Parts: sequence; structure tokens; C-alpha cells
Amino acid sequence: MANECIAYRDSKGGLHASAEKATLEDLAGVLGRVGDEGGMTAGVARMIFDKRAEIERVFAEHDSIMASADSRRTDDSAPLVPQPPHIHVVN
Repeated sequence: MANECIAYRDSKGGLHASAEKATLEDLAGVLGRVGDEGGMTAGVARMIFDKRAEIERVFAEHDSIMASADSRRTDDSAPLVPQPPHIHVVN
């Protein structure tokens, strides 16, 4: 008798028993080889998966800072940090 089997496919077409395992495989693929012979890739992918909220928070803060800096810029050539006035020494 046939029975139903639920599996999750990663971006390369591999089947996994859980969505988490498929996502970890996709993360590992995005990272490429980390460390000698790629042995660290799975561990790094797991760490990114586990710390997703913190990582997303850091990127959101970065994006906010960059957007704020862009909104203060009035001219593309103007530096973000004001330059001190030139000092001329007269003897």
C-alpha cells in the first residue's frame, strides 16, 4: 500500500526530512567552502540559522544608519563629516 511522505527540497533538488535541514543545506551552499576542505561550512550555516534574529537585527541597524546618512547628504560630492577650516600660519 502506498503512503504519504512529506519531504523538503533544497535549491539543488535534494530532499530533506525537515524544512530546517533543507534551509541549512541552502545556507551552506550560499556560504561555499569555509575552512580547509569546506569542513566548517555546515557549522557556520547552523550558527547563522540559530542566530538569525540577531543577524537580521544587525543588518537592519546597518541599513537604518546608511539610510540616515544618505538622507543627510545634499550633494553627492559633499563629505558626510564636515571638514575643519584650513589654518594658515603667517610668519
